[in-house]
Amino acid sequence: MNALIRRPLVKAVALGALLVLGGLTAAGCGFTPLYASSGVTPALSAITIAAPQGRTAYLVRESLEDALLQNSDVPAKYRLGFTLKEQRFARGLRSDNVANRYELHVDVNYTLTEIATGKTVRQAGQSAVVTYDSADQPYAGIAAQSDGERRAAEQVAQRIRIDLASFFASQKKP
Repeated sequence: MNALIRRPLVKAVALGALLVLGGLTAAGCGFTPLYASSGVTPALSAITIAAPQGRTAYLVRESLEDALLQNSDVPAKYRLGFTLKEQRFARGLRSDNVANRYELHVDVNYTLTEIATGKTVRQAGQSAVVTYDSADQPYAGIAAQSDGERRAAEQVAQRIRIDLASFFASQKKP
C-alpha cells in the first residue's frame, strides 16, 4: 500500500480506537450525558415563559422557546419568569471622539415556578456580554445594535437552558 494512503488510514484507525476507548472509560466511570438523564427533555419542553416588555426581552423569550423545545401539545408544568437589565458601554474612540465599538451587557434573573403548587423550584441568573461595531450610516448602526441584542439574547437563553437541564437532571436522581 502506498505510504501516502497508509499513514492517514493508520491515524484514522488510531483515532477511532481512542474515541471508543474514551467512551468505554467514561461509561465505566458512571458518566451520563446531561440529556440522557430521564425526564430532562420532557421537563424542559413543559415550561411556559413569561417575559417583560422590550425588544431584548422578546428576543430572550423567543430564543428560550427554541432552546427549550416547547411542546404546545402538552400542558405546561412550569412557568419561567424573568427580569432583564441591559447596559451599553462605548468602547474605542475614533479621532473625532466618537465611539467606534459598543459593548452590550445583558443580565437576566429568572424564577422557575411549578404551576400546580405555585412553589418556586429554581431561582438563578445568567448574563452575556457582546460587542458590536458602530457605523457612520444610521441604518447600519441600527442593524449592528440589533444584531448585538440578538446574539446576547441567544447566549443568555442557551445558558439558562443548560442551567435548567442541570437542575432537572439533578432532581431525577434516585
